[in-house]
Amino acid sequence: MSQHLNSLGVDEEESGPLLLESLEGNGISASDIKKLHEAGFYTVESIAYVPKKQLLTIKGISETKADKFLAEAAKVVSLGFTTAMDVHQRRQEIVTITTGSKELDRALGGGIETGSITEIFGEFRTGKSQLCHMLAVTAQLPVSMGGGQGKCMFIDTESTFRPDRVLSIANRFSLNGESTLENIAYARCYNTDHQTSLLIEAAAMMAETRFSLLVVDSAMALYRTDYSGRGELAARQTHLAQFLRHLQRLADEYGVAVVITNQVVAQVDGGASMFNPDPKKPAGGNIIAHASCTRLFLKKGRGANRICKIYDSPSLPETECQFAIMEDGISDAVE
Repeated sequence: MSQHLNSLGVDEEESGPLLLESLEGNGISASDIKKLHEAGFYTVESIAYVPKKQLLTIKGISETKADKFLAEAAKVVSLGFTTAMDVHQRRQEIVTITTGSKELDRALGGGIETGSITEIFGEFRTGKSQLCHMLAVTAQLPVSMGGGQGKCMFIDTESTFRPDRVLSIANRFSLNGESTLENIAYARCYNTDHQTSLLIEAAAMMAETRFSLLVVDSAMALYRTDYSGRGELAARQTHLAQFLRHLQRLADEYGVAVVITNQVVAQVDGGASMFNPDPKKPAGGNIIAHASCTRLFLKKGRGANRICKIYDSPSLPETECQFAIMEDGISDAVE
């Protein structure tokens, strides 16, 4: 399926992010750029989007040098006001990645949106990881087929990634199984610090080749075990907020769709559970709620069917739809 491989070798120079090397000269040396690379900064946008104090934490970057970097980045990256019409036109061009189910795509306004964070939460057995496997394949499809025309990055914290699922889904779209697996960059993650350091590596890979999707399955699992009790809650939420901010930065810089899965916790405050027959809420509290652009709540349906509720979105109505988990991935609900 050479067409599939060619479609991923898209020349991104024209519309992709500007690499940091373009700032070399004007008082910025190659060794300065190397220091920023080691800290996870690979694009001009990544410099423009961070506060100055973050640059000052990098070893070997003085205040004068940080000012120089920020000034040069500001010349290239537009950071001022624009018109709502410009925003509207840019929004029209946003690529969405199909979920494989027409009904679910319709509820999502076309599919999973690139350039923002989509959170999928629900109990076990509701299809969170299955949807992630499906998107890992559809992200590689050409835009004309509802894909993202790029590679996929998969950060696995719960050891739920199964290559055989990817192969059966690739078969559905007549894709070459080996090349589909080759186009998925996979990392097994073991603790919350490792989870954050993987994003620095992710930035380096995204600067080199075109990725359209970053999956973190699950974003909260390690935080719930690495930090315990109310005593460590503040530290946990701060660390989580920084991780989610880094994810948003990758979405902004490289235009990738970021999909994170989340677990649910039982609400034990008596008042709420008295009127709510199913008192569950997503883990992570307000920090993860504010960081996610779109939140999808998955529930078990009858047989292979699952129910997806648009739990929170700035543009989508709060609706419910059904989809099914089949041998070849996600599809429309079965009767």
